[in-house]
Amino acid sequence: METFLGLLIPFAGTTAGAACVFLLKNAIRPLVQKALLGFASGVMVAASVWSLLIPSMDMSDSMGKFAFVPAAVGFLLGIGFLLAMDRLIPHLHMGGEKEGPECSWKKTTMLVLAVTLHNIPEGMAVGVVFAGMMAQNSDITMTGAFALSIGIAIQNFPEGAIISLPLKSEGAGKGRAFLYGTLSGVVEPIGALLTILLASFITPVLPYLLSFAAGAMIYVVVEELIPEASEGAHSNIGTIGFAAGFVLMMILDVALG
Repeated sequence: METFLGLLIPFAGTTAGAACVFLLKNAIRPLVQKALLGFASGVMVAASVWSLLIPSMDMSDSMGKFAFVPAAVGFLLGIGFLLAMDRLIPHLHMGGEKEGPECSWKKTTMLVLAVTLHNIPEGMAVGVVFAGMMAQNSDITMTGAFALSIGIAIQNFPEGAIISLPLKSEGAGKGRAFLYGTLSGVVEPIGALLTILLASFITPVLPYLLSFAAGAMIYVVVEELIPEASEGAHSNIGTIGFAAGFVLMMILDVALG
């Protein structure tokens, strides 16, 4: 049950963001969005280090001085995978895509596609961590797995909002706009569940997959979250949010892990 709840947390973040269509007339306030993006960035960077990269190297102790190889190789593959996705699908910038009434249905449809495809590796990252935890690997804790899920959920909140709010402003009903925003996050628990179901095949290469997930997370942070949190005035809000998220995740993973 704990694993099931953990897999649903990122989806809950997307759903909560899409629900803004019932509460807000326009976009999320810039200062609030900067704080959320900064906080999510901090949580995800810390989770990538303590919940993914360090366990990856600890699992490879038998390789001696070369224990860093799975972590380095997987990390670079994760970066490369997201880089390839950004070239193949519409590029997502959470601030730049919010155009209100001027945004065409076609562009909004492409945005839904972009968010949905970006959510696939995030769902896999959650699945990999929970698969490792379920395999009773002492290097992966329930706290670390949940912290990663929460960090992704925080990041997903503005994503759900930037789909539902433009749809509403273009004339779609609130219910329909909410549904589209919510559906963009469905792939995350599905991807995570499929990853867990394939755990028997995953376990032998778990160090590589953990670092692959770390690379994917860091790419999202550096390419999407931090630029959006730092854009325009009051960029210090995003920096403060990052520090708070990083320290909180570090404390949770070390103290409770």
